[in-house]
Amino acid sequence: QVKLVETGGGQVQAGGSLRLSCVASGRDISDYTLGWFRQADGKEREFVASLARVGVNSHYTAAVRGRFTISRDNNKNTVYLEMVSLQPEDTAVYYCAAGNFDAIWTLENRYTSWGQGTRVTVSS
Repeated sequence: QVKLVETGGGQVQAGGSLRLSCVASGRDISDYTLGWFRQADGKEREFVASLARVGVNSHYTAAVRGRFTISRDNNKNTVYLEMVSLQPEDTAVYYCAAGNFDAIWTLENRYTSWGQGTRVTVSS
């Protein structure tokens, strides 16, 4: 399995930006469909974005579409989540995930590798 480590979280004011990074080790991320999920305090973890293993297909939850961008750099074995126009409701722990399948996927069940999470706090 691939090991994932997220970095880049922090505290920003509403309207600010952050870029989360998820560095993979043990396997090439080009072998995986990648996802970002988040969990706010007291809530269930939810899907944020997915990037397919094959091609450039990506998908976002409606709440972040147009503000967040998922991308990968296979040379750095890293997946990113670029977040702009952050809002207080984006406050959560963000997790990256990887799954050995082709298409984008919004459910947790097919992702087999998870990072430990990085916290994002957006103040109003």
